[in-house]
Amino acid sequence: MEETKISKSQNLNSRTNMQRVYIPFIFIAVILGFLGGIEYQKTKNPNLISVEGLINQDLGKATDLDFSLFWDTWNRINEKYVDRDKISEKDLLYGAISGMVSALKDPYTVFFPPDQAKRFQEEIQGEFGGVGIEIGLRDQTLTVIAPIDGTPAAKAGLLAGDKILKIDDLQTNDLTIEKAVSLIRGKKGTKVTLTILRNGNDKPQDYTLIRDTIKVPVITKKIIEENIGYIQLHTFNQKAGSEFKNAVNNLQNKGMKKLILDLRNNPGGLLDLAIELSSYFLEPNKTVVIEDFGNNKKNELRSETNGLLKDIPLVILINKGSASASEILAGALHDQKGTILIGEKSFGKGSVQQVDDLKGGASLKVTVAKWLTPKGRSISEQGIEPDIKIELSDEDQTEKKDPQLDKAIEIIKNL
Repeated sequence: MEETKISKSQNLNSRTNMQRVYIPFIFIAVILGFLGGIEYQKTKNPNLISVEGLINQDLGKATDLDFSLFWDTWNRINEKYVDRDKISEKDLLYGAISGMVSALKDPYTVFFPPDQAKRFQEEIQGEFGGVGIEIGLRDQTLTVIAPIDGTPAAKAGLLAGDKILKIDDLQTNDLTIEKAVSLIRGKKGTKVTLTILRNGNDKPQDYTLIRDTIKVPVITKKIIEENIGYIQLHTFNQKAGSEFKNAVNNLQNKGMKKLILDLRNNPGGLLDLAIELSSYFLEPNKTVVIEDFGNNKKNELRSETNGLLKDIPLVILINKGSASASEILAGALHDQKGTILIGEKSFGKGSVQQVDDLKGGASLKVTVAKWLTPKGRSISEQGIEPDIKIELSDEDQTEKKDPQLDKAIEIIKNL
């Protein structure tokens, strides 16, 4: 959600259990449960025009906009189109709504007809069939946000930042994220070929992947050296809060006095979790993130009572696969207490999507706000810049070297 409000969960201000919001919701080529910022909220009076008899033609119509062009076009299609007997008025209606939404030129605002709305709900449950990549749009190009550890995509060597030019034989330049997701997903054991262009390479390369059931890992933890703990958070899903707490207790029992928090290739998830985990490191009532709804309307989301790790030396790892809730957590700790960030610039997914149920089983995912760091920096427009920039080379990844983590260990030893 994103997510998304971002993530899969959050209630605008109170974040109660009545509604959940997802953080900058980044789609997965199999879609991750969240992800990024989405708030599920039913509209009280959905006013879709019924195609049976075209009722409610005037309901909700803008008073200063002449809709005669729309209805004139509608009528001419029904009067003159050569295959009038094949016209589905429902498809025309859904197509018109989709066109209206696409005119916003926001890849995260999407209209779902009933069949797609049902599939979308199924895809955010946390386990799904596909190849294991989160995808988004970067400069209007379909781009890998992050491969999920242990999945076909990760095993094949796909990397954050890879551009997806084709899915099987279909060019992606005119595809929506949702359409791309539906093409990449499929039955376990079947094949899909992605044509990938990697930064620094002149020629694209085909990757043929075997789809599998995708289970998203949550946390990897260990003591790296002496009293240095390491926690890699893979996603901000519903299990992340309890697993993070257990990881912290486990590492403290093993003598952890310092912590490296790895948010690389973490595409985000529940906004509530970003607030909850930030609260481990902050005093209560500190701004974690600012919701900017436009028209000078803003809302600050603040840390809760916790502070268990507020005095522990901390370094955070980020890269271009860090998005949404990851960016909120990293941005909050950087702005509020000067936590050192190491790695690469984050993805920059800081918008908030709300999902409204519409008549007939359709739904609308619409961007309602942008996320700002406590110091007012737009995550969507700027991403999160590391204090120490270190990029991984192809050789590093081939030989399983990790100079970013090496630098984090070097830095935290002196904190």
